[in-house]
Amino acid sequence: MATTNTTCEHHHHDAPKQSKYEEALNKYNLDIDDAAVKEAVRTLIAEKVHENDTPEVKRFLMGSIELTTLKTTDSDTSILAFTERVNEFDNKYPDLPHVATICVYPCFASIVSQSLEVDGVEIACVSGSFPSSQALLEVKVAETALAIKDGATEIDIVMPVGKFLSGDYEGVSDEINELKQVCGEHAMKVILETGDLGTAANIKKASILAMYAGADYIKTSTGKEKISATPEAAYVMCQAIKEYYDETGIQIGFKPAGGINTVMDAVIYYTIVKEVLGEKWLTNKWFRLGTSRLANLLLSEIVGEETKFF
Repeated sequence: MATTNTTCEHHHHDAPKQSKYEEALNKYNLDIDDAAVKEAVRTLIAEKVHENDTPEVKRFLMGSIELTTLKTTDSDTSILAFTERVNEFDNKYPDLPHVATICVYPCFASIVSQSLEVDGVEIACVSGSFPSSQALLEVKVAETALAIKDGATEIDIVMPVGKFLSGDYEGVSDEINELKQVCGEHAMKVILETGDLGTAANIKKASILAMYAGADYIKTSTGKEKISATPEAAYVMCQAIKEYYDETGIQIGFKPAGGINTVMDAVIYYTIVKEVLGEKWLTNKWFRLGTSRLANLLLSEIVGEETKFF
């Protein structure tokens, strides 16, 4: 649906009323220059990252990890072993924070739910025809409801990117909202797939639509596309979260995911959250890192020797 400019001259019978989502978008500055974002991020990294490259921050990041396995080769056996590692970690490293979440496909929710022994670790499932989000809404609803029934405490869905890029903001928002109704009080993360959105303005627009439609977190990427999380996308998303919070008083979480391959990558995302959103977001409730590789790298730096625990 094309955006309608209600200020232009119109005839009463052919000017569609703006949707509530278009009205919401109008409250935010969407005139963002990609080069300016790049420069702001470059400056922020150059000036601020070094002060966060500390053992304390690394321990915090360990506790913000969503330990993820989303492989074609995942099986009941491999997921059970994966969950057991989280249980064992709590015994072997009692002075370190446990990971925030285990993230799996919905068909494995019951295995994780039945075998996870560590209090405070959430069970997240990707749902809604992850990673493409190309499925009938009824299928997405059923998959999400079944994941929750089987023990998922959080749900990660993918924004329908095709609808967004073709301007169907109402369709995008209605679908997100419908899936949030299914989730109820369970936290729902909306993956924007920022690498497919093309511009900073689109990333900001998608962030705002997702939040207005019911996202509890916004997340950068599935990790299945060519471009995953980038500091620039994170910066724009965090700006959107801050403006949304200032406008509505509702705090939304942030989750970079995909392509977080080094400890320094994680420290950069931490720095962006700290500088743009502030201390209020620096808890493992509001800031999560979706990764499969990072846990061992962080652990190695924390304990001071190469460790392949997970």
